[in-house]
Amino acid sequence: MAKPKRRYVCQACGSVSNRWQGQCADCAEWNTLVEEAPETVFSAKHDLSGGGRAITFVSLDTPEPLPVRRKTGLAEFDRALGGGLVPGSAVLMGGDPGIGKSTLLLQTAAAIARSGGSVVYISGEEASGQVRLRAERLGLANAPIKLASATSVRDILTTLGGMESPDLLVIDSIQTMHSDRIEGAPGTVSQVRGCAQELIRFAKTSDCAMVMVGHVTKDGNIAGPRVLEHMVDVVMSFEGERSHQYRVLRAIKNRFGAVDEIGVFAMEGAGLAEVSNPSSLFLSGRDEPLAGSAVFPALEGTRPVLVEIQALIVRLQSGATPRRAVVGWDSGRLAMLLAVLESRCGLSFSTAEVYLNVAGGYRLTDPAADLAVAAALISALSDNPLAARSVWFGEVSLAGEIRPVAHSSIRLREAAKLGFDVAFGPSDGGKNGGNGGGVNFHGLTTVLNLVDRILGSK
Repeated sequence: MAKPKRRYVCQACGSVSNRWQGQCADCAEWNTLVEEAPETVFSAKHDLSGGGRAITFVSLDTPEPLPVRRKTGLAEFDRALGGGLVPGSAVLMGGDPGIGKSTLLLQTAAAIARSGGSVVYISGEEASGQVRLRAERLGLANAPIKLASATSVRDILTTLGGMESPDLLVIDSIQTMHSDRIEGAPGTVSQVRGCAQELIRFAKTSDCAMVMVGHVTKDGNIAGPRVLEHMVDVVMSFEGERSHQYRVLRAIKNRFGAVDEIGVFAMEGAGLAEVSNPSSLFLSGRDEPLAGSAVFPALEGTRPVLVEIQALIVRLQSGATPRRAVVGWDSGRLAMLLAVLESRCGLSFSTAEVYLNVAGGYRLTDPAADLAVAAALISALSDNPLAARSVWFGEVSLAGEIRPVAHSSIRLREAAKLGFDVAFGPSDGGKNGGNGGGVNFHGLTTVLNLVDRILGSK
């Protein structure tokens, strides 16, 4: 006989506990454990081998045609998706409040609808009139989009089941959806998981591409259960600083394309505009070479982006503890790099305040930025500008060695395209076409070579 089993689910991280407690053991948040409906535990004698429906198998080389991707009308969005929307796919898009998620999806829906596609836009956060007001501001009021304001998943699926399946279904947002078959308020773990499962099932059975907007927590993670990211096919993050113009759409998970691909947009008065050459956006305003400034050819997925790294060194006169301030890079990696420069090169940063900034609000995670950061620090310390029209890339080890990095030729080709003619990097970085494109490559083996190159250019 089945017996009930109590379970408590954290509303912040989705972890499950067998008993209630004030603090979640996984995410350390307080008062987030909520009891869910008891689940049934079956005995080992319960047999599930009969009474089901037989499933149909197909081979990988079946002659049936493969799904054809649908272009969104925004090339940057298509790039991040891997070439466009796949029919029957489920896409989850997260981002900070006010970053432009709804604006991007409304522009995408309008572009697909104007090209002859059928689009359904379900808003759970705004009334239909509010969405229409934003569409009028963006110049999209005449787009043939089927718009509705609803939060009941039962009503949504009943309506969609009585009409021809749309090419694109937008749910804004999944945290506002509610199912009357599940206990709990909208946004709870059980509601988010259950509603997403029903909507994804509809998308798979009807070959409808679905995009769901997801709220994020204060740490930047998508709110709700972690299993939500496993259920969908694509997880995208819309990033950027409100004080900066640019926005980056990044693919975190993609079953149909490469991860870490990005699409770059600029927020303007008429909505989001595509940026086909993001390097020119992040390098704008560079006139004369200045001390403490280095250009780094970053790589996002398969896309090279040139960004400027700025460093400032301020000597302290008193015995105060020096500050270390970093914007756009890992502060722990800066501390490691300063230790390497002090230990291996004899440079002194212990009595100086160090400020590091990635221009344009860009965020770097590429380890190849080590050499560019080190060059900017040494240049700021010596008050000696780096070589004009030069780029720097390479990973620095604790021993002071400059290690090889991936895709050196792609980085150098992007630098040559934007008029940079000198490059510094690992000693093998000039191989495989690295010297082509008019770039004069200089290989470095250790940070001592880097110091000699910068200080010797005085």
